[in-house]
Amino acid sequence: MSSTPRALPQTLPQTWTRDAGAVEKRDVWTAMKHGLCGRCPRCGEGKLFRAFLKVADNCDRCGQDFSGHRADDLPAYLVIVIVGHIIVPLVLSVETNYAPPVALQLAIYLPVTLISSLALLQPVKGAVVGLQWAFRMHGFDDNPVEGIPPV
Repeated sequence: MSSTPRALPQTLPQTWTRDAGAVEKRDVWTAMKHGLCGRCPRCGEGKLFRAFLKVADNCDRCGQDFSGHRADDLPAYLVIVIVGHIIVPLVLSVETNYAPPVALQLAIYLPVTLISSLALLQPVKGAVVGLQWAFRMHGFDDNPVEGIPPV
């Protein structure tokens, strides 16, 4: 009986190079600007939304997956802060300088507040999704952690 040694498969040692550790550069301001315009934060061409506030599953141009985004309530809070900082000083200024009837003020300020809130909601949500993509948050990471189920 001859005992010949079995050849083990040879694996070459992995050498780290700059290209091996390189990841896609993601500019925060560009991603937020693309999201603000309702475009894909990655390529800037595909649509980010499939409905008014429904984010598309993926980009129709570059294929970027958007299913991991978690914008949740942040866009609504930001819109409240932005609109509040515009409307409240306006209301206080008009009230102290001109004192128009309350019915006239309500007839003007309520529709302006509603329309400006609705107009800002989608762009702000797009900017939040762009921010999450740029910072590789919530499923936008290239190498997601294994063993952690999605929320």
